[in-house]
Amino acid sequence: MSEALIQRLKESRANIWEQGKALLDKAEAEGRDLNAEEAASWQKINGDIDAVDQRVKGLEDVLKRDAEMVETFARLENTPAARGIPRDEKNEQVRAFLKGESGRSLTVAADTTFRDLVKGTATAGGNTVPTSFYGQLVEHMIDMSAILSAGPTVLETSGGETIEVPITTAHGSAAIVAEGGPITENDPTFGKRSLGAYKYGDLIQIARELVDDTGVDLLGYVARQAGWAVGNAFGAHLVTGTGSSQPAGIVTNATLGVTGGTTVSGAFTADNLIDLYHSVIAPYRRSPSCAWLMRDATLASLRKLKDTTNQYLWQPGLTLGAPDTLLGKPVYTDPNVAAVALSAKSVLFGDISRYFVRLAGGVRFERSDDYAFGNDLVSFRCLVRGDGLLVDQTGAVKYFQGGAS
Repeated sequence: MSEALIQRLKESRANIWEQGKALLDKAEAEGRDLNAEEAASWQKINGDIDAVDQRVKGLEDVLKRDAEMVETFARLENTPAARGIPRDEKNEQVRAFLKGESGRSLTVAADTTFRDLVKGTATAGGNTVPTSFYGQLVEHMIDMSAILSAGPTVLETSGGETIEVPITTAHGSAAIVAEGGPITENDPTFGKRSLGAYKYGDLIQIARELVDDTGVDLLGYVARQAGWAVGNAFGAHLVTGTGSSQPAGIVTNATLGVTGGTTVSGAFTADNLIDLYHSVIAPYRRSPSCAWLMRDATLASLRKLKDTTNQYLWQPGLTLGAPDTLLGKPVYTDPNVAAVALSAKSVLFGDISRYFVRLAGGVRFERSDDYAFGNDLVSFRCLVRGDGLLVDQTGAVKYFQGGAS
């Protein structure tokens, strides 16, 4: 039922967008800006689209929770055959730890491939629900981070030792060689950078009654709270981290593609975005992970823009799981990308798979019954280590920068 409703909402959203296009097209055909009444209607249309988006996301969350509930009941009933879901020994170890039955610390090793958790990965498990504790936690991290959702290359390592990775800063080129002539050396230029393991921590406090209640999905609750918290902090650094005592964000490492005009407060035009698209060479544009990244308010402003054939650059996703697109490429929004402003790097485009994310050593949990003893709370400290770096800095990912004045 929910899937059918989501599809209907997607179709309704497309119809709302058609109304918005008709409004803009009418004003354009008459050679004028929107009047006050039309401007108010346009704002309402944008609000309606955003409201549908929120409802769709809520229903998708319901579908996920329903699948998780099936798995939870199977565990509670202790009847694996009843749902065709085997009991997970690792989950039992985590559950025993959370309930205080097996020590004060626990390291949960990676047991799910990151690729299998990314939504929208058609060839992988984008439609599956992770049943392991590690899988649930990482899935919630992905939910909170546009970069993790957009298809970076993720390295999951058992330890946190520094990894040296080559960085491409210039490509080599070939040339015609005369018969018997020498071949000129023209090698690509490489640098070397380190992927470390910065530590991200979250403190979760839970009422003892919930910890002791066998009917509560304690694993799911802790995975969700820890995943959201770590995903927020780690995800912010994956976008704009400085690279000094924190990951180097994708915006930080990206290359300038297009600079906006002056006297427009850093705003972009349709031509600016088309130029940014074509500033990234075709091999990168053909990547399945080629995408746009910007904040929500920026996306709202570009819905009005058209290309030279009078087609709108932005198009809504029409089916379950299909993303909205800009010039045919998926659009991801993240609040950590700069707003449109003078000299601001407000729009990013390119092959996100050239950005490497490292997750090191699984997830470490520590439990304390004493930290919040006076409030009868059980405290859990969650530690995740990771880093990020754009390994191809020849122009695989580029940004639009607003004019300086």
